[in-house]
Amino acid sequence: MSASMSFAGKTAVITGAASGIGRALAEALAERGCNLALADVNEAGLADVAQALASNEIRVTTHRVDVGDKAAITDFADAVRRDHGAAHLLFNNAGVALGGQFEDIAEDDFEWLIDINFWGPIRMTRAFLPLMRESGEGHITNISSIFGVIAPAGQTAYSAAKFGVRGFSDALRHEMADSDISVTTVHPGGVNTSIAKSARMPASASQEEIDRGLKQAADNLVMPPPKAADIILRGVERRRPRVLVGRDAHLLHWIERLWPSNYWGIMKKRLSSAADAEQA
Repeated sequence: MSASMSFAGKTAVITGAASGIGRALAEALAERGCNLALADVNEAGLADVAQALASNEIRVTTHRVDVGDKAAITDFADAVRRDHGAAHLLFNNAGVALGGQFEDIAEDDFEWLIDINFWGPIRMTRAFLPLMRESGEGHITNISSIFGVIAPAGQTAYSAAKFGVRGFSDALRHEMADSDISVTTVHPGGVNTSIAKSARMPASASQEEIDRGLKQAADNLVMPPPKAADIILRGVERRRPRVLVGRDAHLLHWIERLWPSNYWGIMKKRLSSAADAEQA
Protein backbone atom coordinates (compact mmCIF):
# COMPACT_ATOMS: atom_id res chain seq x y z
CA MET A 1 0.00 0.00 0.00
CA SER A 2 1.40 3.40 -0.99
CA ALA A 3 2.21 5.97 1.67
CA SER A 4 -0.23 8.54 0.28
CA MET A 5 -3.47 8.32 -1.64
CA SER A 6 -4.59 9.85 -4.92
CA PHE A 7 -8.29 10.58 -5.43
CA ALA A 8 -8.27 11.10 -9.22
CA GLY A 9 -10.24 8.47 -11.09
CA LYS A 10 -11.44 6.77 -7.90
CA THR A 11 -15.05 6.38 -6.81
CA ALA A 12 -16.13 7.78 -3.44
CA VAL A 13 -19.34 6.91 -1.63
CA ILE A 14 -20.58 9.64 0.73
CA THR A 15 -23.58 9.51 3.05
CA GLY A 16 -25.18 12.68 4.37
CA ALA A 17 -24.01 14.33 1.14
CA ALA A 18 -26.81 16.88 0.69
CA SER A 19 -25.38 19.43 3.11
CA GLY A 20 -22.70 20.23 5.66
CA ILE A 21 -19.52 18.18 5.80
CA GLY A 22 -20.88 15.62 3.32
CA ARG A 23 -21.52 18.22 0.64
CA ALA A 24 -18.15 19.86 1.29
CA LEU A 25 -16.42 16.48 0.92
CA ALA A 26 -18.23 15.92 -2.38
CA GLU A 27 -17.17 19.31 -3.72
CA ALA A 28 -13.55 18.86 -2.63
CA LEU A 29 -13.33 15.35 -4.08
CA ALA A 30 -14.89 16.50 -7.35
CA GLU A 31 -12.15 19.10 -7.69
CA ARG A 32 -9.64 16.27 -7.27
CA GLY A 33 -11.19 14.25 -10.10
CA CYS A 34 -13.02 11.70 -7.97
CA ASN A 35 -16.25 10.05 -9.15
CA LEU A 36 -19.07 10.27 -6.62
CA ALA A 37 -22.00 8.21 -5.36
CA LEU A 38 -23.89 10.58 -3.07
CA ALA A 39 -26.53 9.49 -0.57
CA ASP A 40 -28.95 11.35 1.67
CA VAL A 41 -32.62 11.39 2.65
CA ASN A 42 -32.84 14.94 1.29
CA GLU A 43 -33.42 14.42 -2.44
CA ALA A 44 -33.74 18.14 -3.20
CA GLY A 45 -30.42 18.79 -1.50
CA LEU A 46 -28.77 15.97 -3.45
CA ALA A 47 -30.09 17.37 -6.73
CA ASP A 48 -28.64 20.76 -5.84
CA VAL A 49 -25.24 19.23 -5.09
CA ALA A 50 -25.26 17.25 -8.34
CA GLN A 51 -26.11 20.38 -10.32
CA ALA A 52 -23.29 22.30 -8.62
CA LEU A 53 -20.83 19.57 -9.61
CA ALA A 54 -22.05 19.22 -13.20
CA SER A 55 -19.13 21.20 -14.65
CA ASN A 56 -16.60 18.66 -13.35
CA GLU A 57 -15.57 15.87 -15.71
CA ILE A 58 -16.55 13.12 -13.30
CA ARG A 59 -19.43 10.70 -12.85
CA VAL A 60 -21.90 11.73 -10.14
CA THR A 61 -24.88 9.65 -9.08
CA THR A 62 -27.37 10.52 -6.35
CA HIS A 63 -29.31 8.06 -4.23
CA ARG A 64 -32.04 8.56 -1.65
CA VAL A 65 -30.82 6.44 1.26
CA ASP A 66 -31.85 6.32 4.91
CA VAL A 67 -28.81 4.76 6.59
CA GLY A 68 -31.06 3.60 9.41
CA ASP A 69 -32.72 1.25 6.88
CA LYS A 70 -30.78 -1.99 6.32
CA ALA A 71 -32.56 -2.84 3.06
CA ALA A 72 -31.94 0.65 1.66
CA ILE A 73 -28.20 0.24 2.29
CA THR A 74 -28.13 -3.10 0.45
CA ASP A 75 -29.95 -1.53 -2.51
CA PHE A 76 -27.51 1.39 -2.46
CA ALA A 77 -24.49 -0.91 -2.68
CA ASP A 78 -26.10 -2.75 -5.59
CA ALA A 79 -26.75 0.57 -7.35
CA VAL A 80 -23.16 1.72 -6.92
CA ARG A 81 -21.89 -1.59 -8.29
CA ARG A 82 -24.19 -1.18 -11.30
CA ASP A 83 -23.56 2.53 -11.92
CA HIS A 84 -19.86 2.80 -11.05
CA GLY A 85 -18.48 -0.72 -11.04
CA ALA A 86 -16.18 0.14 -8.15
CA ALA A 87 -15.97 1.79 -4.74
CA HIS A 88 -12.58 2.91 -3.46
CA LEU A 89 -13.57 5.39 -0.75
CA LEU A 90 -16.40 5.27 1.78
CA PHE A 91 -17.28 8.30 3.90
CA ASN A 92 -19.78 7.34 6.61
CA ASN A 93 -20.88 10.88 7.37
CA ALA A 94 -24.68 10.82 7.80
CA GLY A 95 -25.82 11.60 11.31
CA VAL A 96 -28.53 13.05 13.53
CA ALA A 97 -28.61 14.63 16.99
CA LEU A 98 -30.72 14.10 20.09
CA GLY A 99 -30.43 16.34 23.13
CA GLY A 100 -31.77 16.10 26.64
CA GLN A 101 -31.17 14.23 29.88
CA PHE A 102 -31.24 10.43 29.61
CA GLU A 103 -34.29 10.03 31.87
CA ASP A 104 -36.27 12.43 29.68
CA ILE A 105 -35.42 10.82 26.33
CA ALA A 106 -37.97 8.44 24.81
CA GLU A 107 -36.53 5.01 24.02
CA ASP A 108 -37.82 5.24 20.44
CA ASP A 109 -35.80 8.43 19.94
CA PHE A 110 -32.69 6.82 21.45
CA GLU A 111 -33.05 3.85 19.09
CA TRP A 112 -33.65 6.20 16.13
CA LEU A 113 -30.30 7.88 16.73
CA ILE A 114 -28.43 4.61 17.32
CA ASP A 115 -29.84 3.14 14.09
CA ILE A 116 -28.48 6.07 12.07
CA ASN A 117 -25.31 7.11 13.88
CA PHE A 118 -24.04 3.68 14.99
CA TRP A 119 -25.65 0.96 12.88
CA GLY A 120 -25.51 3.15 9.77
CA PRO A 121 -21.69 3.14 9.48
CA ILE A 122 -21.49 -0.55 10.40
CA ARG A 123 -24.06 -1.63 7.81
CA MET A 124 -22.58 0.67 5.17
CA THR A 125 -19.14 -0.80 5.80
CA ARG A 126 -20.45 -4.36 5.59
CA ALA A 127 -22.27 -3.58 2.34
CA PHE A 128 -19.33 -1.87 0.62
CA LEU A 129 -16.34 -3.90 1.84
CA PRO A 130 -16.83 -6.59 -0.84
CA LEU A 131 -16.88 -3.95 -3.58
CA MET A 132 -13.73 -2.35 -2.15
CA ARG A 133 -11.97 -5.70 -2.21
CA GLU A 134 -13.05 -6.22 -5.82
CA SER A 135 -11.75 -2.73 -6.63
CA GLY A 136 -8.30 -3.72 -5.37
CA GLU A 137 -8.06 -1.10 -2.64
CA GLY A 138 -10.21 0.88 -0.26
CA HIS A 139 -10.34 3.48 2.46
CA ILE A 140 -13.13 3.81 5.01
CA THR A 141 -13.62 7.14 6.76
CA ASN A 142 -16.00 7.06 9.70
CA ILE A 143 -17.15 10.42 11.03
CA SER A 144 -17.34 10.12 14.80
CA SER A 145 -17.30 13.35 16.83
CA ILE A 146 -15.38 15.04 19.60
CA PHE A 147 -18.27 13.58 21.61
CA GLY A 148 -16.71 10.22 20.75
CA VAL A 149 -13.73 11.38 22.86
CA ILE A 150 -15.55 13.20 25.65
CA ALA A 151 -19.08 12.56 26.91
CA PRO A 152 -20.84 15.70 28.15
CA ALA A 153 -24.09 15.65 30.08
CA GLY A 154 -27.12 15.85 27.82
CA GLN A 155 -25.49 13.74 25.09
CA THR A 156 -26.05 10.16 26.26
CA ALA A 157 -27.40 8.89 22.95
CA TYR A 158 -25.04 10.87 20.73
CA SER A 159 -21.92 10.00 22.72
CA ALA A 160 -22.93 6.34 22.99
CA ALA A 161 -23.14 6.15 19.20
CA LYS A 162 -19.98 8.14 18.51
CA PHE A 163 -17.88 6.22 21.05
CA GLY A 164 -19.22 3.09 19.38
CA VAL A 165 -18.15 4.30 15.95
CA ARG A 166 -14.70 5.04 17.34
CA GLY A 167 -14.35 1.55 18.81
CA PHE A 168 -15.66 -0.12 15.66
CA SER A 169 -13.28 1.89 13.49
CA ASP A 170 -10.21 1.14 15.61
CA ALA A 171 -10.91 -2.60 15.72
CA LEU A 172 -11.66 -2.70 11.98
CA ARG A 173 -8.43 -0.84 11.22
CA HIS A 174 -6.49 -3.47 13.14
CA GLU A 175 -8.28 -6.25 11.25
CA MET A 176 -7.49 -4.59 7.91
CA ALA A 177 -3.83 -3.89 8.75
CA ASP A 178 -2.47 -6.54 6.37
CA SER A 179 -4.86 -5.70 3.53
CA ASP A 180 -5.23 -2.94 0.94
CA ILE A 181 -8.05 -1.35 2.95
CA SER A 182 -7.34 1.37 5.51
CA VAL A 183 -9.56 3.13 8.05
CA THR A 184 -9.68 6.68 9.40
CA THR A 185 -11.79 7.87 12.34
CA VAL A 186 -12.69 11.57 12.28
CA HIS A 187 -13.56 13.58 15.39
CA PRO A 188 -14.97 16.97 14.33
CA GLY A 189 -15.36 19.74 16.85
CA GLY A 190 -17.73 22.63 16.19
CA VAL A 191 -18.50 22.61 12.46
CA ASN A 192 -21.23 24.91 11.15
CA THR A 193 -23.80 22.38 9.93
CA SER A 194 -27.56 22.04 10.38
CA ILE A 195 -27.37 19.03 12.71
CA ALA A 196 -28.17 21.03 15.86
CA LYS A 197 -31.13 22.82 14.24
CA SER A 198 -32.66 19.50 13.21
CA ALA A 199 -31.94 17.74 16.52
CA ARG A 200 -34.73 15.99 18.37
CA MET A 201 -35.47 17.03 21.93
CA PRO A 202 -37.52 15.36 24.68
CA ALA A 203 -41.22 16.17 24.68
CA SER A 204 -40.74 17.67 28.14
CA ALA A 205 -38.20 20.26 26.92
CA SER A 206 -39.40 23.84 27.23
CA GLN A 207 -39.01 26.36 24.43
CA GLU A 208 -36.54 28.22 26.64
CA GLU A 209 -34.37 25.09 26.92
CA ILE A 210 -34.56 24.52 23.16
CA ASP A 211 -33.63 28.14 22.41
CA ARG A 212 -30.72 27.98 24.86
CA GLY A 213 -29.41 24.85 23.18
CA LEU A 214 -29.66 26.39 19.73
CA LYS A 215 -27.87 29.53 20.94
CA GLN A 216 -25.07 27.44 22.44
CA ALA A 217 -24.76 25.48 19.19
CA ALA A 218 -24.62 28.68 17.13
CA ASP A 219 -21.84 30.01 19.37
CA ASN A 220 -19.75 26.83 19.11
CA LEU A 221 -20.44 25.38 15.66
CA VAL A 222 -18.36 27.89 13.73
CA MET A 223 -15.90 26.09 11.41
CA PRO A 224 -17.02 26.27 7.74
CA PRO A 225 -17.68 22.78 6.31
CA PRO A 226 -15.20 23.26 3.41
CA LYS A 227 -12.40 23.82 5.92
CA ALA A 228 -13.43 20.69 7.81
CA ALA A 229 -13.52 18.71 4.56
CA ASP A 230 -10.01 19.89 3.66
CA ILE A 231 -8.66 18.74 7.04
CA ILE A 232 -10.40 15.38 6.67
CA LEU A 233 -9.11 14.76 3.15
CA ARG A 234 -5.55 15.67 4.11
CA GLY A 235 -5.80 13.02 6.81
CA VAL A 236 -7.26 10.48 4.39
CA GLU A 237 -4.53 11.20 1.83
CA ARG A 238 -1.97 10.27 4.48
CA ARG A 239 -4.08 7.32 5.68
CA ARG A 240 -4.04 8.67 9.22
CA PRO A 241 -5.87 6.47 11.72
CA ARG A 242 -7.43 9.44 13.52
CA VAL A 243 -8.18 13.03 12.52
CA LEU A 244 -9.22 15.78 14.95
CA VAL A 245 -11.02 18.66 13.24
CA GLY A 246 -10.70 22.10 14.80
CA ARG A 247 -8.83 23.71 17.67
CA ASP A 248 -11.71 22.91 20.01
CA ALA A 249 -11.43 19.22 19.17
CA HIS A 250 -7.68 19.24 19.84
CA LEU A 251 -8.18 21.13 23.13
CA LEU A 252 -10.91 18.82 24.40
CA HIS A 253 -8.90 15.78 23.35
CA TRP A 254 -5.99 16.95 25.50
CA ILE A 255 -8.22 17.90 28.43
CA GLU A 256 -9.64 14.37 28.39
CA ARG A 257 -6.16 12.84 28.25
CA LEU A 258 -4.85 14.97 31.11
CA TRP A 259 -7.93 14.74 33.33
CA PRO A 260 -9.82 11.61 32.21
CA SER A 261 -11.86 11.35 35.41
CA ASN A 262 -12.89 14.96 35.94
CA TYR A 263 -12.76 16.73 32.55
CA TRP A 264 -16.52 17.29 32.77
CA GLY A 265 -16.07 19.35 35.93
CA ILE A 266 -13.62 21.58 34.07
CA MET A 267 -15.97 21.93 31.11
CA LYS A 268 -18.98 22.57 33.35
CA LYS A 269 -17.22 25.47 35.09
CA ARG A 270 -16.29 26.98 31.74
CA LEU A 271 -19.87 26.67 30.46
CA SER A 272 -21.21 28.19 33.68
CA SER A 273 -18.79 31.13 33.43
CA ALA A 274 -19.81 31.75 29.83
CA ALA A 275 -23.50 31.72 30.80
CA ASP A 276 -22.87 34.16 33.67
CA ALA A 277 -20.95 36.50 31.36
CA GLU A 278 -23.81 36.46 28.86
CA GLN A 279 -26.34 37.41 31.54
CA ALA A 280 -24.16 40.17 33.00
